[in-house]
Amino acid sequence: MTFGQAIKSGFQNFTSWKGRATRSEFWYWTLFVWLVQLPFSIWYQSSVNISESGSFNLFTPAYFVLILVALVFFLPSLAMMIRRLHDTDRSGGFYWMGLIPLVGWIFILVYMLQPTTPGANRFDR
Repeated sequence: MTFGQAIKSGFQNFTSWKGRATRSEFWYWTLFVWLVQLPFSIWYQSSVNISESGSFNLFTPAYFVLILVALVFFLPSLAMMIRRLHDTDRSGGFYWMGLIPLVGWIFILVYMLQPTTPGANRFDR
């Protein structure tokens, strides 16, 4: 799958919890989300002010824009990750492993890096 096809698939299937997402589809989508969020993150980091009293002003307009951008990508990214888990013949419930402190996201990363299950599996449409 190409970069453009992965972006299109991510937005078209943003509420689709069924089916599969290939490794390239998932990683291109992840790259796209990262590239879109990066300028907003840099803007936010540069807008955080330290007052003379030493306190931080964290809730700048850039903060709210960054939160809005993150919310736009939340459901499509969640659906993409669940479909990617399906592609490795795992239930979408494995997503919750990410909540295990320190090691949870290592497991998720390993699952996302694994190749596609050859042939049909239980999550095919």
